[in-house]
Amino acid sequence: MQYEIKNLPEVRVAYLRYKGPFGPALGDFWKEVFTPWQTAFGLTGKVTYGVAQDDPASTPPDACRYDACVEVAPDYPIVAPAKEAHLPAGRYAVAPFRGTAADVPRAWGDFFALLSAEGKIGEGLCFERYPADYAMDPATGVFNAELCIPAR
Repeated sequence: MQYEIKNLPEVRVAYLRYKGPFGPALGDFWKEVFTPWQTAFGLTGKVTYGVAQDDPASTPPDACRYDACVEVAPDYPIVAPAKEAHLPAGRYAVAPFRGTAADVPRAWGDFFALLSAEGKIGEGLCFERYPADYAMDPATGVFNAELCIPAR
């Protein structure tokens, strides 16, 4: 797995929280809840992020939290049900991802294993970053993203 170390800026985001088991339900949350909300508030064509707040290996499935986020301007008024957060600036290991939703858990596992073996995992939030022109191939379900892990 290839990756680069990048210094990423702080990002202000509006987010909706999903709570429950990770897996196919996350894709449903993006499609049925987040994307319609994003469209209704004129926030399409912007960089989006997926932030797992809990490690599913050590958190009961029904207690896992995941935030679907969209980058917003400093003066954008965030209204309920969305909440505001800031993804912190810092040094991140960033790996390109291309695959389906079913491929995401393995990619994360491989990336963590690689960085752990190299002693490069830092403290902080890990997230998926989706480009502003994000698109999923409707025939295959394949999409592109970046996996971002804080790095030492």
